[in-house]
Amino acid sequence: MDAVDEQAVIDLLGVLSYAELTAFDRLAEDARLAPTLAGRAALARMAAAEIDHHVRLTARLTELGADPMTAMAPFVPALDAFHESTRPRTWLEGLVKAYVGDGLASDFYREIAAHLPDPDRALILDVLADTGHADFAVREVRSAIATDRTLSGRLALWGRRLVGEAVRQSQAVIAERDQLAALIVEGTGDFAGIARLIDRITGAHTERMETLGLNP
Repeated sequence: MDAVDEQAVIDLLGVLSYAELTAFDRLAEDARLAPTLAGRAALARMAAAEIDHHVRLTARLTELGADPMTAMAPFVPALDAFHESTRPRTWLEGLVKAYVGDGLASDFYREIAAHLPDPDRALILDVLADTGHADFAVREVRSAIATDRTLSGRLALWGRRLVGEAVRQSQAVIAERDQLAALIVEGTGDFAGIARLIDRITGAHTERMETLGLNP
């Protein structure tokens, strides 16, 4: 792996490390909005999984000779801005954000990781694997919509807002680091490849919205 490739890997591990740390914070906070103890416990378990992912990613950064705090620092403004602009007001908005917003971001990072060699590719794909939040979110949201149909339109609007903010977050992350941008361009082949990547990600977003029972 040459110096540019290694820095791109460090950048990707860095942004994911911070993403997992903020996911832990957010899930722990959202757990307090849960209407039941079962829901609160479910999100607490998911938060625990996210902090474990964070620990594994920072350990790999250390193995590569990088300081984890330094590697995460460039991505703090973009990710914090995303979460501040999409702070859920209700339990259901938090679940939709975790399923739709985080799912879109995971698709983006998963596409990039596919162009890396192991062990980094395997590590990233593993930490991006579903921790059980998807099925839980789908079950809770669909149940709530079945009980109160007026929720559907509001949550659909929320989902569309999330995807717009998530795309802007991804663009900000790419713009922050030249090596990471180069990895994406090289991995997809050219700018047409990037367009196809975006099409795949937005297609997956549409499927998630439909799975939730929401109009994409």
